[in-house]
Amino acid sequence: MSADALPRLARTALPRLSPELRPAVDPSELHTRVVHFGLGAFHRAHQAVFTEHAAARSGEPWGITAVAPRSAGTVRELRNQDCLYSLVERRPDGHRTRVVGAVVGALTMGPDAKAVDALLADPEVTVVTLTVTEKGYHRSQSTGGLDTLAGPVAADLAAAPEGQLSTVVGRLAAGLAARMRAGAPPVSVVSCDNMADNGAVLGRVVHDFVRASAWPDREAILDRMTEAVSFPATVVDRIVPATSEADRAAADTALGVRDALPVTGEPYRQWVLEDSFVAPRPGWELDGALFVPDVTPYQLTKLRLLNGSHSALAYLGRAAGLTTIAETMATGWGERLVRALCAEITPALPAGGPDPAAYAEDLVVRFRNPAMHHLLRQIGSDGSLKITERWLPTLRELRARGTSTPVLELALAAWAHSTNTADAPADPSAEALSACWRSAARPAGAVRALLRVLGAADLADDDRLTAAVANHLPALRAGRVEF
Repeated sequence: MSADALPRLARTALPRLSPELRPAVDPSELHTRVVHFGLGAFHRAHQAVFTEHAAARSGEPWGITAVAPRSAGTVRELRNQDCLYSLVERRPDGHRTRVVGAVVGALTMGPDAKAVDALLADPEVTVVTLTVTEKGYHRSQSTGGLDTLAGPVAADLAAAPEGQLSTVVGRLAAGLAARMRAGAPPVSVVSCDNMADNGAVLGRVVHDFVRASAWPDREAILDRMTEAVSFPATVVDRIVPATSEADRAAADTALGVRDALPVTGEPYRQWVLEDSFVAPRPGWELDGALFVPDVTPYQLTKLRLLNGSHSALAYLGRAAGLTTIAETMATGWGERLVRALCAEITPALPAGGPDPAAYAEDLVVRFRNPAMHHLLRQIGSDGSLKITERWLPTLRELRARGTSTPVLELALAAWAHSTNTADAPADPSAEALSACWRSAARPAGAVRALLRVLGAADLADDDRLTAAVANHLPALRAGRVEF
């Protein structure tokens, strides 16, 4: 039977599914206690799953209404199937599919502004979460706070608060202001976006919006928010590739019904949260979430070990002519590289986080999963932004201690090589990076110029480092990874 001939996924279709395919909780027993901004695949494969399991294991009716900033089509499709969708876990021993029922409502931020504001002021809603990517925070590069001169932010500040505001920060600030005016109970606002100090960043831009508004009671709102709104920091982790047509077909086959919005993910998932909630929340710890006083050690471990290894595999794998992370891990050097890089970086990690050796072994298992098909080109994009956070601070710290950094040097060489290839990964600084090779007489000079583009003049002036990086380039140009 073709997918088009299958009945649509909906609550009425659940009884025909086998028990292992059904949601962990009856969706009809949930009601909205969490509002989430961002209706992308990551939320549906991560926070929604934790919330569903927390509801099932606690018996509490924690349902989510998801608010899409722009994706009206996704909202429409989700509503058409009673906000149900399936999650396909890509496992080496075969896919596992299950319907997720934690989402009980879907809204589009602009057209449904009144409904969004009503939920944000609802006393029953005590948690707001966000996955809107770093761009959604509209931060000023110079101050780190809200860029009030950015077009969308300026337009929202000039608009009526109850109107169709275009930024999540504006809509959230307006909704929280209405909540403060109504004297509703406290609420915790949780950034789940992959950026450093995400809780503090979110808190700052929201406060900045209120402060910059023309609302006559803005000072009173800010005073009330100090006591009644918290912004816990978090670390989220799960690899969620883009859903392919093959994934859609696999989900339909497994379910026997047609799902327009399946998501896929690896088996592994992690959520670390700062324990600073001011209101009731789902028992996410019942599903393995970790609540800690300070997420920074976990954040740096993820950034430097997971993301750092991912980038290294991407650039070295592409130099070797490979396409995916799993292919790179299947080489004679892939697993050794991950372990060696993690061991090299470990002395630069703060205490209080996960065990680095065990974390590295988990990475090896995750990365070699052949079912994931995680593309090196995708991971290698925007390298000038990524490696400045993932590698360079560690490189500085280790070299300042007099510690050798051979694996980071090899990784840096692979990135440098990638900037001088015909199929260089997409990068916002691509033109400046390419120019470094045209103007340099020798490879070490090109490496110095590339580091300066990254804003790393101190590393560019380290002759031993630039020479060591340049020495790796001939082998990489020949498609060999030697370490």
